[in-house]
Amino acid sequence: MSFSETTRARAREIIARYPADRSRSALLPLLHLVQSEEGYVSPAGVEFCAEVLGLNKAQVGAVATFYTMYKRKPTGEYLVSVCTNTMCDVLGGQKVYDTLAEHLGVGHEETTADGRITLEHAECLAACDYGPVMTVNYDFFDNVEPQAALDVVEELRAGGRPMPTRGARLCTLKEMAVQLAGFADERDGAVADGGPGEPSLRGLRLAEQHGVSVPGFDPKTPIRSKAEADRAAAEAKAKAEAAKPAPAPEQALPEAATGSTAPDVKAPDDKSPQVRTAETRQPDASTPVPDAPGTKVPVDGPAPAPRDARAAEAAGVAANPPAGDGKPAGDAAGAQERNLKEAESGTGADGADPADANGSGVRK
Repeated sequence: MSFSETTRARAREIIARYPADRSRSALLPLLHLVQSEEGYVSPAGVEFCAEVLGLNKAQVGAVATFYTMYKRKPTGEYLVSVCTNTMCDVLGGQKVYDTLAEHLGVGHEETTADGRITLEHAECLAACDYGPVMTVNYDFFDNVEPQAALDVVEELRAGGRPMPTRGARLCTLKEMAVQLAGFADERDGAVADGGPGEPSLRGLRLAEQHGVSVPGFDPKTPIRSKAEADRAAAEAKAKAEAAKPAPAPEQALPEAATGSTAPDVKAPDDKSPQVRTAETRQPDASTPVPDAPGTKVPVDGPAPAPRDARAAEAAGVAANPPAGDGKPAGDAAGAQERNLKEAESGTGADGADPADANGSGVRK
């Protein structure tokens, strides 16, 4: 698929938001962007993101398949998600989902024949205080019951856009993907609708009731624009720099200095070797620096040769008496070596081919 010039221009704008050497950070909004044009992240969308970011398709695909908000097959205009996790399930969320599935004739991540509704059950929609909850393109319908959920989907199928319990007015999944890519909702007054839910305001109500407030906070203080905030931050930084005291002149090292950049500290000879090794490999604020006098940095030596390992094992076996039940404390290497030679030669101890036993490779 060839993406529109609008999508390509938006892609360039998204990439420009990030430092030049961190452009791959733009991948998440770019995936939303291609979803806004196709309704899902298609193989062409993966290729487009890889092309504009200089990545390979496997890198893009790994991200697109990790997050559930990126759909890998065509999705309806309205994504209806019903929370069926513990809290909502107890409050009736599973019944809401089952009612919708039966009424629409679709299951999880399936779309109605008219292409309007895609149904999915969600593990959690982060709104336990409003359960059971359902979202339509990620806008909330709180405290839903089966019949109320049916009314919402039927209005959607009829071309209407029911008002969510909280948040702005509904939009299609493609329109929502544009917003998730980082672009404003261009519909007139789209974000003026809706409002917060009462459970979300409970903390504010309690603060007002008990006179709790942030010291010196004026709720009527206007919110500054980004340019004004940047200018104020620059001015504050300049004042802080001007208020800094002049740096003290550097003092020469005493004549008896050892040449080490570390302060002279007592050598940690009174500590066990294990403690010294642990402190050197994983230091904390109280650990002497590696070049402090008396501090030795352990260096891992080469791995022992196989011959040395066998000699060490043999010495260990010889140094250990047999166990109480008469079994040797170590493994007998002779039997293992004999079995290995027999396996390599393809014959058993009696000279017979191990595969000649009933044709199964097991000797009688």
